[in-house]
Amino acid sequence: MFTNGVFDVLHRGHVTYLARARAEGASLLVALNGDASARRLGKGAGRPLNPLADRLALVAALRSVSAVTWFDEDTPEALIAACRPEVLVKGGDWPVERIAGAAGVLARGGRVLSIPFEHERSTTALVERIRGSIGT
Repeated sequence: MFTNGVFDVLHRGHVTYLARARAEGASLLVALNGDASARRLGKGAGRPLNPLADRLALVAALRSVSAVTWFDEDTPEALIAACRPEVLVKGGDWPVERIAGAAGVLARGGRVLSIPFEHERSTTALVERIRGSIGT
């Protein structure tokens, strides 16, 4: 199993999603966007809030996660090709046809899943709410 994301400020949506992803296989490798890669995603000023080393430590501490790594490119496509996962998973906001690395996984006979959100949470919305409450 392979999934990826920024995972800047962990919340219930992340934890539930990762547990559901892990349930699809025996182990789960999570690849995080490096800091520069995360900044290029345009999630807002000052993002990511937490540096890569902190994000790696937090995601690695989750029971559902077997291993963590990172990538500095805009997408994890090269990492996915190198890891050759049998199952590639993203959250429900990603249609299968837009998931980086999906074509290669499917060509090898693997599965690509877009797991529907169980809890509508957003780090971006949370950060905006916090910033609004402190007047920045």
